Amino acid sequence: MADEANRSAFMEIQGRMIELTGKLKQVQNQARNKEGEKKRAFLTLEELRPLPEDTNTYKSIGRTFVLEPKSVLENEQEQKLKDSEAAIASLQTSKEYLEKQIAEVESNLRELLQQDPGLARQIMSMTM
Repeated sequence: MADEANRSAFMEIQGRMIELTGKLKQVQNQARNKEGEKKRAFLTLEELRPLPEDTNTYKSIGRTFVLEPKSVLENEQEQKLKDSEAAIASLQTSKEYLEKQIAEVESNLRELLQQDPGLARQIMSMTM
């Protein structure tokens, strides 16, 4: 009976670990994408700033380019930069939370395996 309870506890912990690991990877990918957006906005701003104010600048909308004043494009890029930085900060907080959750689940798993060495042997025999 206790063996079955430990086995179901292990399955539950394993499922939680898989779920948290997937979420962590998703957050890391989102952060990587936001870093790319931030870099693109920064580089675009660096190219726009030295241009004279009367320069024709165009904004890409789908497959069309629309004439926009330089100041509008600069403001849009600055906003994208700020938005990306805020999103990155939020994702970093989420990442830290998920990492703490994963550490807690790992601790629970270690504790379970120390309580029932027979379960550890069963798990090892299944993976080999």
